[in-house]
Amino acid sequence: MDTARRGNYNSGEDFVLEYGELRFTFNEADFGERCEQAALRLGFIGDRLAEPELEDLVNLAVNGEILDPASALGDHVNDCWPQIIGPAERSLVHWLRRLVFRGAWLDQRVHEGELDVAFDEQTSSFSYVQPDRGGEPIELSPEPSWGRVAYRSV
Repeated sequence: MDTARRGNYNSGEDFVLEYGELRFTFNEADFGERCEQAALRLGFIGDRLAEPELEDLVNLAVNGEILDPASALGDHVNDCWPQIIGPAERSLVHWLRRLVFRGAWLDQRVHEGELDVAFDEQTSSFSYVQPDRGGEPIELSPEPSWGRVAYRSV
């Protein structure tokens, strides 16, 4: 049985996500980028965000709501709240947090040598592979699309 203790991801002390024994800490820029990438992957946004929009997205991920919107994105979230919140395990907030955590978990596994990153020239995409299994790619669970309530900047 492998009893090696996995390390915790750490890029700063501005934001903290915990799950079980894992504690991941992020600096502000890293966390913001990860939130933005998660929102892109979920189809909630279609492009990079301006600073006030990113501030609202980070507030949504951290606080689970946006009390005082700084941008049109915050207003959009509040206008679409019933469609965004849904059941807790299916809410946009849940999926933003889940993808931020998953990305940091995967990055930490790469850092520790447990995973590698491979580039597929045919699809022009990256994937995580297991070096101890001959480069076998790992399958990530699919995430839902939030395109039905996507934010479109003006």
